[in-house]
Amino acid sequence: MKIKLFAIAVLALLSLSVSGQKSFIKDAKKAFRNENYAEATKKCANAYKKIPLKNNKSREMKAEMAWMTAESNRLTENDKESTVWYQRAVDLKFYNDQPLVYFRLAEAFRSLGEYDKAKEQYEEYLTLVPNDAKALEGLKACEDAPIFIENRSRFTVKPETKLNSNSMEMALVRGDRKGRSVVFSATRKDATGSGKDPRSGEPFFDLYVSDLDKNGNYTNLKKFEGDSINTEHNEGTVCFDGRYKTMFFTRCPQEKKMNMGCEIWMAEAKGKGWDLPREIKLAPNDSISVGHPCASEDGRYLIFASDLPGGQGGKDLWYTEYDRRSDSWSAPKNLGPEINTPLDELFPTFALNGDLLFASDGHSGLGGLDIFRAEKQGEEYKWANVKNYGTPINSKDNDYALYEWGPRSGFFTSNRKTANGFPDIFSYELPPNLFSLKVVVAEVGSGTRIPNATVEVKDKKTGEVFKGATLSSGEVFWDKKPDGDRYVNEESEYEIKLLPLEGYHENPKKEIVSTVGLEYNQDFVVGMSFFPKTPIRLPEVRYDLGSSRLQVNDSVNSKDSLNFVFDLLEEYEGMVIKLLSHTDSRGSASANAKLAQARAQSCVDYLVKEKGVNASRLVPEGKGENAPRTVYFVNGEYVVDKPSQGEYETILLTESYINKYNSNKGLFERLHQFNRRTEGEVVRMDWTQSGPVSE
Repeated sequence: MKIKLFAIAVLALLSLSVSGQKSFIKDAKKAFRNENYAEATKKCANAYKKIPLKNNKSREMKAEMAWMTAESNRLTENDKESTVWYQRAVDLKFYNDQPLVYFRLAEAFRSLGEYDKAKEQYEEYLTLVPNDAKALEGLKACEDAPIFIENRSRFTVKPETKLNSNSMEMALVRGDRKGRSVVFSATRKDATGSGKDPRSGEPFFDLYVSDLDKNGNYTNLKKFEGDSINTEHNEGTVCFDGRYKTMFFTRCPQEKKMNMGCEIWMAEAKGKGWDLPREIKLAPNDSISVGHPCASEDGRYLIFASDLPGGQGGKDLWYTEYDRRSDSWSAPKNLGPEINTPLDELFPTFALNGDLLFASDGHSGLGGLDIFRAEKQGEEYKWANVKNYGTPINSKDNDYALYEWGPRSGFFTSNRKTANGFPDIFSYELPPNLFSLKVVVAEVGSGTRIPNATVEVKDKKTGEVFKGATLSSGEVFWDKKPDGDRYVNEESEYEIKLLPLEGYHENPKKEIVSTVGLEYNQDFVVGMSFFPKTPIRLPEVRYDLGSSRLQVNDSVNSKDSLNFVFDLLEEYEGMVIKLLSHTDSRGSASANAKLAQARAQSCVDYLVKEKGVNASRLVPEGKGENAPRTVYFVNGEYVVDKPSQGEYETILLTESYINKYNSNKGLFERLHQFNRRTEGEVVRMDWTQSGPVSE
């Protein structure tokens, strides 16, 4: 009898346990189904802990609670906690019922920047759902993410601490045509709706406005004023037409979905305020959400995000057009696979140049939502060539709602951690590219650097002129002005020229440096030359003994050497050059003079007949043996280039000096060879095809 009573008591206790178990599971499921995710995270986690792991049925129930807890954490943007619960669901083999658990776990790891772990989970998911486009794109994103991180862009990013608080702030836009105010949405304690949104656990979103003074300081922060603009529901993601006469905003009634907007409302300017807003009917029924409006300049073209049927998957970007005659908006059309993916595309805005900016977790990115830019195609409302903004604008966290304030600055929203909580509003700026200019001035022929040469630079865009003299190194350098501004700036073109210098022919050639279209820092180095009013040493030109025929053999190619002269004439279109041929001192002076003239003429003949140079630009002159060469004796060696430093001896190679080495056959011949040379001498720099030859 006692045994029976005991058994009855145990059965009663078990019955109570099962009944209680069903009750807390039912409450957890109800919170999840009703999308009270802040509450569901706690109730589902509590239910998970209470369910004993005794058999397959209890394991399935426990796995389902782990899944719901993970999903609730994901939908309240707690990715770190969601990975713990997704992993528990995987351990309990929830993938048998829902393979998506692997995909969600992969996405959560990717949002945390743990790309190797994410790849493993994507691959597990693909074994169960082969060729799934979302998972394949996720794998690609894991490969691309380290590249984005390594190739950090030049943008600088900072949180707007004067706007951000311990609540959520998001989606800042310009509040008027002159940019004297900003409008954004936030969940603050003074929200119009009472209590907290059960889906997020935060106060309801309202629209806020702040004045912006000329120094960029935010003042007079308050809720956006307008009858029935802010309500007990969630209001956010606002935009205006180009005249700021019409505003569009998202309203999400608390009884409907929170993932994105629920409805798009519009209001017309009325006096200094706004008329009563009215809903734009774009969805066929209340179960479909529309939101995140993005209006064209004239306010008649509207891009928005929605899970309307017939899209690419997830939330897509759609558009509608306003018809004034019928006072209605056209049936929504999808922007197509160039923009949309099987996952989510949200928060569209227009760039200043008409490009489309939006957030997506379907295009390859760093994790969560990333910000992308699509190029405008022609004059129509079409975009293509989607590109990720990269770091530091994008991060492993959710980044979205980028708004271009100016060509190089703007705002976006991110849930990366800051001192004020997240998500928060961040500003970005593209610092100006830094350019410097160095000009090196040297002699043509010897390459000797020239000090005290004046270089003049003219900004062709502004007309500004700046000058500088070369140092002993032959260099002059410009970067920052005394007031901190730069000499060389973006999107400009600079004309560089040499001013006349004593002892040198004037060089009319101008160099051009352009920064137009450059998207990176650059140090420009420009080489410029003066022609000395003394002979220019040319590359070696040789002749057969006692002959004027140019030598071309295995040891020398005199024609190639003369191409140096051809290149000079090509580069300096106004140059007229004299070719001076010399002989050594052996033989009679008259014979050497005749031979030298013939050799100079051979050089001219080659340049005219074989290279096509106009004969009026060349003057042959034979110097014979009358101009011995100056060389330099350095460390026991004879050289033709004057040393720039160290000790050396200057030697004029006269016949008497060379004859001292008559007994040293090799040196004797080499010194005579120094004297057998062809040199160039600039006659003038103003030659023209039809003009007279000036003397």
